[in-house]
Amino acid sequence: MTQMNGSESYVQAARALPPRLRREALSLPEQEQSRAEELRLRVGWPMTALLEGEERSLGGPPVEEEELEQLVEIASHASLHTVLDQVRRGYLTMEGGHRIGLCGTAVSREGEIHALRALSSANLRVARQVKGAAAPVLDRLCPGGRLADTLILAPPGLGKTTLLRDLIRSVSQGEGCTPLRVSLADERGEIAALYNGRPQLEVGRRTDVAEGCPKAQGLMLLLRAMNPQVLAVDEITAPEDVQALITAAGCGVTLLATAHGEGRTGLERRPMYRPLLEEKLFRFLAQIRREGERYVYTVEELRT
Repeated sequence: MTQMNGSESYVQAARALPPRLRREALSLPEQEQSRAEELRLRVGWPMTALLEGEERSLGGPPVEEEELEQLVEIASHASLHTVLDQVRRGYLTMEGGHRIGLCGTAVSREGEIHALRALSSANLRVARQVKGAAAPVLDRLCPGGRLADTLILAPPGLGKTTLLRDLIRSVSQGEGCTPLRVSLADERGEIAALYNGRPQLEVGRRTDVAEGCPKAQGLMLLLRAMNPQVLAVDEITAPEDVQALITAAGCGVTLLATAHGEGRTGLERRPMYRPLLEEKLFRFLAQIRREGERYVYTVEELRT
């Protein structure tokens, strides 16, 4: 898999846009294309680009509902029926790992979302692989050369998912540590971004991915079916996720997970996360914070 630079990834993502919006997106200077994280489309408002956390209008006419429908048609290669399961969950993964989040009027049946109609907005997120993101912490998380149970903690938007993906890739490839079999519960397709069965973002040759199912179910499926040495999951968000990790820890696998939060104290204050600490599931807590333009990584040992 050839790694694209920032502007190449942006251009690839922009190809999913209808012609008029595509021209607008590509009018952004190349330097800014390489930094753009998302393209936001809202019916009745001009398209915007998200650059380092700031939305900037691209200055064109307001987005029309028909253009959102065209976006979905182009991204699905005019085969909407093949991606309906994703669309029901409010997103669509494209070739290259780019991801379209969708909003509109939900059609519910028996308490579950069956479809989205009258689309009102879309978020085209540009996927970028950051190889080497794990380098600042890899040695500390691999005492004796082997990955230890690790929880990655940071507020939204500071790169937890990017760090997790590169740790998975490094461990699976044996780069800087012992190579291990990794099983990844990728509920929303944000880590590996499967497309026609192939990860669009590199997660390593020894990694198996379960995508689209709830995290707790995915973890148990992988534990039973794939004989993992490392079990990985992004964003612990529910008590059942915590219980699944506790069960997996009892089976002798190494755990690798992320959670939203700021500092160990914040983790301890949240009732849902307390069992993670009480059961001593994780040896290391890796934290990310921002200082000006820099991202700072710290590693704290939890089993003391």
